[in-house]
Amino acid sequence: MTLGRKGARRIMVDGTAYRWRLRHRPTYSQGVAWSPCTFAVEHADTPGTTLLVATHQPHPSNWIGHEAKPVLPSDVAQAIERALHEGWTPTASGPPFRLDLSTGFTPSP
Repeated sequence: MTLGRKGARRIMVDGTAYRWRLRHRPTYSQGVAWSPCTFAVEHADTPGTTLLVATHQPHPSNWIGHEAKPVLPSDVAQAIERALHEGWTPTASGPPFRLDLSTGFTPSP
């Protein structure tokens, strides 16, 4: 699984380039705030295993008006560092590496 170039942003973490992308439009589950906002990250030059990060907040474009902060590059950098510490190898092939940071997310009823 690789990220499309359109809409992907570049970020440098510890001298390594990555690309990350947040869905512009939420999934149905994210739109009604049943599931948290997620974003994907991959190595910029040698994409391998994609990092999928679940945040602790609703998608910024949710349809029911739940307040949400935007995902900042600093949030992405912290997630990358944590995933690398937990064993993510971005240049190796394999299934997506999931990083669940959704503790504290309260789904909408």
